[in-house]
Amino acid sequence: MKRIYDMVILGGGPGGYTAALYAARAGLDVLVLEKLSAGGQMALTSQVDNYPGFPEGVDGFELGMRFQEQAQRFGAVTEYAEVRSMELGAEPKVLHTSGGDFYARTVVLAMGAGARKLGLPDEDRLTGRGVNYCAHCDGMFYRGKTVALVGGGNSAAAEALYLSRIAKKVILIHRRDTLRATKLYHEQLMQLPNLEFRWNSAVTELAGHDRLSGVKVKNLISGAEEELPVDGLFVSIGRQPATELVTGQLELDNGYIRADESTKTSIPGVYAVGDIRTKALRQILTAAADGANAAHEAELYLTAG
Repeated sequence: MKRIYDMVILGGGPGGYTAALYAARAGLDVLVLEKLSAGGQMALTSQVDNYPGFPEGVDGFELGMRFQEQAQRFGAVTEYAEVRSMELGAEPKVLHTSGGDFYARTVVLAMGAGARKLGLPDEDRLTGRGVNYCAHCDGMFYRGKTVALVGGGNSAAAEALYLSRIAKKVILIHRRDTLRATKLYHEQLMQLPNLEFRWNSAVTELAGHDRLSGVKVKNLISGAEEELPVDGLFVSIGRQPATELVTGQLELDNGYIRADESTKTSIPGVYAVGDIRTKALRQILTAAADGANAAHEAELYLTAG
């Protein structure tokens, strides 16, 4: 007979493993499907300083392993497999993976969202070695240094403001001649004494061997190029939620799964947690909170059913 789990969770990041922890402690039969390793995007951060309980900070990979171990202590099971398709409206729900088919009464979607990249040679190699995608996560490493930031939306403007309080100089590089961010950000940024703009410009090359040492910037109108020595580069050109598997099954909003603080989606028994859902702040702590809410809602759903 096929095994039907009370809950199957897609993704082993902080949201996924918090859902697993709470659900397993409530006595539910829980399976976590993860295609790589515990921690998700968090595992790529060498120093996490904004998660409570670690006054000296903690390595993101180590924190991910702790999340996993704690959930498994209460009976949650982890399978390393890639989900290829899902039947979320079925009863039970079916997940087709590289490791076979799994069946669930409830499903928690915790696949996360990745930062959009510039697509430059050496970008992956220098990620974590001067190339960054989250100022609030990694800005502290550039205190008193010079950094460049690529982007022009509200997120980029907010990160520029944040970095200006830490770095000696911030160079904001944008493809247009004005920011797409709201006017309020314009006014604040223009008043910063340590912020420089490179309008109508794009980063075309990254320099550095073991670490980033500079960037080449091209003016898209004149074609002129300049090399900027910088200690760090922050890329803030949007995020890409991993919602390919649910497109056509769940309601989306700008690519993100439509779900409020309850984490309920448009299909009963399916919950979205962490960076993949519509929300104002995407951090480790808020993903973990989502996971707790999802487990609670799933328990209520199963009891009512």
